Amino acid sequence: MFLVTGATGNVGVELVRALAESGERVRALSRAGRSEGLPAGVAAVAGDLDRPESVRPALDGVRGLFLMPGYGGQRQILAEARDAGVERVVLLSGRSAGSGDRGNAVAGYLIDAEDAVRASGLRWTSLRCTSFMSNALRLADQIRKGDTVRVPFPDVRTTDVDPYDIAQVALRALLSDDWADRPLELTGPEALLPADRVRILGAALGRDLRAVGLTPEETRTEMETSGMPKPYVDAFFSFFVDGTLDESVVLPTVEQVTGRPPRTFAEWVGAHVDAF
Repeated sequence: MFLVTGATGNVGVELVRALAESGERVRALSRAGRSEGLPAGVAAVAGDLDRPESVRPALDGVRGLFLMPGYGGQRQILAEARDAGVERVVLLSGRSAGSGDRGNAVAGYLIDAEDAVRASGLRWTSLRCTSFMSNALRLADQIRKGDTVRVPFPDVRTTDVDPYDIAQVALRALLSDDWADRPLELTGPEALLPADRVRILGAALGRDLRAVGLTPEETRTEMETSGMPKPYVDAFFSFFVDGTLDESVVLPTVEQVTGRPPRTFAEWVGAHVDAF
């Protein structure tokens, strides 16, 4: 049995599907315990990672745990997972966890999460991912309204990764000790500017979309008015304006683990074009 937390999220959905297709028994944990859209045979369970007592029953009989970072109950959940006989944990993390910068709000919670899994007594793997291709879904409303698409950090190239590929790596880390007790740094296959992604979206939609870069001031205003806490806004400005995080380098990890190259952004768009 495998327990996938964040089972309705971009990576969790893909991992639940991958485990089920591999013939594994899966519990899919989300706050609401929703079963809609889950593969046949997958058990939906409700649990809140900030309330460890709500997760404890789902750990019974579990061999491997996929864990989301940044929740207050993490250390207790890991301790109870060990006591329940869980053998290994795969943690979703980010590239900034390697920076050591605990003063950065985003890097800090990822570093704390990695510290917790290393101290858990379980075999562990952390998946240090670049930005997700699925972040492009934030542009969907603009694209439905017109051909001009306003994008933040317009001069920053990132090797965005498909959540499908993250899940495929997580699958192998859950099923084997080959990738245990180490961080794996995951990227997509190409470094793109925001305008490149808009162009690829336009080609898939048969439209002439035009990217317009936001100024730093406009970006900060949009992020803060969208409800993002200021420390997180400051963290992303540190990454992409001050340049403390470089997500532009393509790494071979996905292919090394899965045996095939990571999906391109055009492939991700092709699979999700209906969302735009």
